[in-house]
Amino acid sequence: MSHNSDPEKWETVSSEYLFRRPWLTARRDTVKLPDGAINPEFYVLEYPTWVNVIAITKDGQFVMERQYRHGLGEVGTEICAGVVEEGEEPLEAARRELYEETGYIGGEWTELCVISGNPSVTNNLTHCYLAVGVEQSGSRHLDATEDIAVRLFSKEEVWQMLLDDEIKQALMAAPLWKYFSLKERNLL
Repeated sequence: MSHNSDPEKWETVSSEYLFRRPWLTARRDTVKLPDGAINPEFYVLEYPTWVNVIAITKDGQFVMERQYRHGLGEVGTEICAGVVEEGEEPLEAARRELYEETGYIGGEWTELCVISGNPSVTNNLTHCYLAVGVEQSGSRHLDATEDIAVRLFSKEEVWQMLLDDEIKQALMAAPLWKYFSLKERNLL
C-alpha cells in the first residue's frame, strides 16, 4: 500500500449490542482489517447527534452555563448544549436547547463547525452554532435532572477562561477557539 493513499475502511464481520440506554448504547463489533487480521473486540459507543451554542447578547456578553459534571466531579463553565431529538433538525434543537436551558432566544444563527468527540469509538457528531444578538425571554424550561446557573461573561473573560483551561469540555472549547480565531482574522 502506498503511503500517499488513504487507509481502507474496516469490514464489520458481526455486531452485538452489550446494552442500550437512553444516554448510552455500547456495541461490540468484530472487524476485519484491510490486511485480513480480525479484531474480535472493538467497542463503539453510540450517542444521538448533539448540538452546542455560542450565544452572544446584543451588548456582546457570552451566555454561559455553570453546572456540575459528575464524570470529573466538579462544577464547570460551558456553553449551552444538548441532544437533537428524533425528527428534529440540529439548528432547531440548538434553538430549543438555548431557550430551555438559558431562556435566551432570537439572534442571527450560523453553524460554526461539525465535530466529533472521539471518532475512534463514538458514532455521533456535534453541530456547533454561533447565535449573535440573543435576548432574554424571561423563562427557562429545565429537565428534572438539570441544575444550571446562567452567567454572562465578556469576550475577554471567555478568552481568559480558554487560556486558563477552565472550559474542560473539548466539544465546547473547540468551537470557542474557532470563534476567536475567526474573529481575530475578521472572518466573522
